[in-house]
Amino acid sequence: VCAGVVAVLEAGLFLLSGSSILSTAQLLAAKKLLLSHCVSSFDLSSLVRSMAVIHEIQQVNAAGFLPGLRLGYLLCDTCSYASKALLNAEHMLAFNRSNHLECDNSDFRPAVKVVLGARYSQVTIALAKLLNVYMVPLLSSASTSPELSDKLLHPAVIRTVPSDIHQTKAIASIMSYYDWNWVGVVYGDDDYGKAAFQSFLWDAEENGVCLSYQETLHHYLDHSQNDRRIQQVAEVIRSSRAQVVLLILKAELVELLFKEMLKTNTSRVWIASDVWSRSSAIAQMDGINEVGDILGFTFVSFRSQSFDDFLTNLTVTEGGYNFFIEEYKNLRSNCSDDYLLKATDTSEPFSHRVAVWAVAHALKKLLRSLVLLFWFQLLQELKNIRFEFENQMYFFDKNGDFVNGYDLILWEKHGSGRRFQKFGKYSILYNRIELDGKEFTWLSTENVSSRCSESCRPGWVKKILNISCCYTCIECEEGTYSEDWDVQDCKTCPNETWSLKGWTHCRPRSEFFLRWTEPHPLTMIAAAAFGVLLLLVILVIFLVYRNSLPMKQAEVRLSCVMMAGLAVSFASVVLFMGRPTVHICRARQTMYAMGFTLCVSCILVKAYRTFLAFLPFGQLLHKRLHKLYKPPVIIVVLTSLQAVICLLWLIFDSPDVDDTPPSAQSMRKVLECKEGNTYIGFGIMLGYIALLALIGFLLAFKGRKVPQEFSETGYIIFSMLMYLFVWVCFIPVYITSAEDGTRVQASAILVSSYGIIFCHFLPKCYAALWASKSDTIEKVLDRWRAKSDKEDGDGATPSSERRVTLSTTSTSSFLWCSETQSTITSWLSDVSCDAVYFPHLPSRPGTVVTKRTRSLSL
Repeated sequence: VCAGVVAVLEAGLFLLSGSSILSTAQLLAAKKLLLSHCVSSFDLSSLVRSMAVIHEIQQVNAAGFLPGLRLGYLLCDTCSYASKALLNAEHMLAFNRSNHLECDNSDFRPAVKVVLGARYSQVTIALAKLLNVYMVPLLSSASTSPELSDKLLHPAVIRTVPSDIHQTKAIASIMSYYDWNWVGVVYGDDDYGKAAFQSFLWDAEENGVCLSYQETLHHYLDHSQNDRRIQQVAEVIRSSRAQVVLLILKAELVELLFKEMLKTNTSRVWIASDVWSRSSAIAQMDGINEVGDILGFTFVSFRSQSFDDFLTNLTVTEGGYNFFIEEYKNLRSNCSDDYLLKATDTSEPFSHRVAVWAVAHALKKLLRSLVLLFWFQLLQELKNIRFEFENQMYFFDKNGDFVNGYDLILWEKHGSGRRFQKFGKYSILYNRIELDGKEFTWLSTENVSSRCSESCRPGWVKKILNISCCYTCIECEEGTYSEDWDVQDCKTCPNETWSLKGWTHCRPRSEFFLRWTEPHPLTMIAAAAFGVLLLLVILVIFLVYRNSLPMKQAEVRLSCVMMAGLAVSFASVVLFMGRPTVHICRARQTMYAMGFTLCVSCILVKAYRTFLAFLPFGQLLHKRLHKLYKPPVIIVVLTSLQAVICLLWLIFDSPDVDDTPPSAQSMRKVLECKEGNTYIGFGIMLGYIALLALIGFLLAFKGRKVPQEFSETGYIIFSMLMYLFVWVCFIPVYITSAEDGTRVQASAILVSSYGIIFCHFLPKCYAALWASKSDTIEKVLDRWRAKSDKEDGDGATPSSERRVTLSTTSTSSFLWCSETQSTITSWLSDVSCDAVYFPHLPSRPGTVVTKRTRSLSL
């Protein structure tokens, strides 16, 4: 009993076969219909696909899969034309009155249960419009147009292959994987080509792929403009910089296009759609190895040894006609029996084999409970069926499609032709490319590049020009970064991190301050410590030799106060090191200000002493100036004024840790003190010290002609000049080099403090330790008298007219000679008496001695 006929529509072959129940008249009618030849030539791939269906039907029958029942089949050729396919379908449905519907259909049993086909989507769409009327199941194993997934338009269509929606996603994914973002597309102007192209546009945009061009070819092979149009498309491909071309075309059109490209020896990377990705005719065409690399997506496939054996021993089905097999044997009469196995890929028709078993499983399930079988019942069962074949589970999704993915193949060079080498797959469920890891060699180049613009490396971003794939690369600005290739926007650095221009990452800024362990801070600390130690040594020397003439001249008590001020200045240098805090910022400036002001005040007192004692003033003016000479009061007042300045500074504009953001171009966060918001207090503090130093310098400069034995004017002048020079240089350096301000000020403090030590203290220590011990005041005065006598011999004023005045106080005594107008300093620091006797002073008429309580005049 014949359970039904499976009608198969396949392009490129003429074959009719059926079960034993067909009458001779029916067979002859079918033969007459199918012997109308097509324009296209004999196609081995179509033969193999048709033989796969026949083989699986025979397998079902031989296995007794449908107990007591057998499947028959009727195979027709569409010639790749929809009109021919519709004619064939009408003949199939008329077979044994399959489409004869009446009001009472209780005994209706259609002979044709399902139609398999067609190969091309355009033909399948045309067939679907007819078969939808009767709800005849149309099961396609090659048509992939997305339109066929629309169940409102095509409710009777199901497929054992995925929709092109998934194929275009796979194609866009492989382009993205190989970083090809500038490609060309050539597609047919039929429904399949247009739908696949539109689907690719959406997927290409999602994967960052842009089109350099998009061209169409007429899908009718005998179109009058085909040759000219192919030449135009070839010229567009040659002139474009895109090295990758997607061809959504029939195999015949691809072959014509390749022949045109070979005329100019032009090669590209070609991506094949499933329509021609396993075309044996193209793989063996002349010059195929010169067109470039070819990648393709094919349906998942497995090879069957049983099917290979079937192809090796092709025979006509008993009781049927098989003119196509006879024609094949006539054409290949000199070929071996395994020619088809060598010339074609026998794993390609896997989806056709699966289709037969899907129908068999659906029929088996329905026939268990139904006597009458209608088309819509079989259609519904096919949509819900789940079955196992070749150790894989298969089912249709809600759109009636398989979702078992694609195999990714490379057309590998094999002699003068190509062979198909699988090197990966595309998973529809996970939407990703999975490569097998096999190494292969590109024919075009080792690294195929097809980009509108070069990739932007990490640290750079794309500045889009006209379209998203054409751009220029610009560096990420400071505070932003990019860590991947070809990004469109730079990321902002997280809090507490930063980046420079063009960086690929962010990191915390390094904190910069004068660390205790660094060489420069260690050097300055050592210098400050050595300065304090040196002051201690000097203090000991001063105390031990306090009665010597140099120490009396230096005023031991005043010098000790100076040393204390310098020690505080040296100690303040230590606070310039280490991590600054608000308390350290305030303490270091206050310590320096008070310590150095104390020292400079003492120097100013020394300068004022010389100025007061040795310069000529009237008696009244001299008396008034002399009243102002109160060293302790002067020192306390001058230092107190600095204390007031510092107090006001700390109250109104206090130093603090600088919180100014670092420069955008710097990765260093300088931790330093900011001397107030306006720096007014800092300026007044330094200006006050500079004012005292300037006054002391001017007073000493007025007495610069006093012999060194009698004054310290030379030391005062030099030390104050050094101080003023250092701090005048400090100001512009401090302003222009903010990051080095701490280092500069600490260095200035050290230099100015050492300047005072070397100018004031070390010479006195040297004189006390190594100078002549026999140098007394009498000898000094003898030298001074000899100098005066020499001046008399040169015409100076006679001695009788000479007037000498000597003033003594509890602090010091001074002597002034009118005719020489020079100053000498006596070492009578402890004098407090009613009379002074100078045995070596000239005893001449006119000499007057006047006694004072606290001063004495000669």
